[in-house]
Amino acid sequence: MEQMLEQIKEAAQYIQGQYAERPQVGVVLGSGLGPFSEQIEKPTVISYQDIPHFPVSTVEGHAGKLFLGKLHKKNLAVMSGRFHYYEGYNFQQVVFPIRVMARLGIHTLIVTNAAGGINKSFTPGDLMIMEDHINLTGSNPLIGPNLSELGLRFPDMSTAYTPELRELAEKAAKARKIPVQKGVYIGITGPSFETPAEIRMMRVLGADAVGMSTVAEVIAARHVGLKILGISCITNMAAGMLNQPLTHEETKETAAKAQHKFIKLLQGIIAAL
Repeated sequence: MEQMLEQIKEAAQYIQGQYAERPQVGVVLGSGLGPFSEQIEKPTVISYQDIPHFPVSTVEGHAGKLFLGKLHKKNLAVMSGRFHYYEGYNFQQVVFPIRVMARLGIHTLIVTNAAGGINKSFTPGDLMIMEDHINLTGSNPLIGPNLSELGLRFPDMSTAYTPELRELAEKAAKARKIPVQKGVYIGITGPSFETPAEIRMMRVLGADAVGMSTVAEVIAARHVGLKILGISCITNMAAGMLNQPLTHEETKETAAKAQHKFIKLLQGIIAAL
């Protein structure tokens, strides 16, 4: 764990060498949502493979680049692409960039993802403000010795998604006439899509949307004391809800169609921070 702390410091030092200003807000862009990074003013762009100890994105739809720059007078660190447990990375690697961004100085983290709709009132293309999550991955990025320099041994998760930020997001959506849903995200490991029986179970558990990311990142972000906002793009209805197979191509296509309102909403949120 001490070695991991040194690796976090080395990665942060490298990024600071490329971009001197301290970012205030971190953004993680999910599948198909990468074009938001184009909104950054005169960005400094760093490939993940150039950052010491950073994993590399292997999933189609994840660019694997860190964008640093300003938007609405806020300094941002935007991850275009993330890392997943199903790629073969352990959870320490999955959350490594979150810890690096915290080291760089961010106080707020906005996590986005592509998710399958479980709530029967949802439709593909909906944006969902995450109110809470259920960790169904079977693991936790905080397992192992705790580093007090990062955070408490037992971080509180009762308000993992900061209520004030959720309210701010709703107001930004209303001001821009963007309809949004609210709900609970359930995180699984993937990479296989869920079975219809699993979706029925998840609905009983209280989940509104399901995905293969985000949960570990949010746990690590809470551990280091960040404020968090989560937004899901509902890219498909989950298994068994429609008489059609699930594909990653559908996920990317629906995310692409929702890009305009997603970018518009995210711009409004950042402007209001």
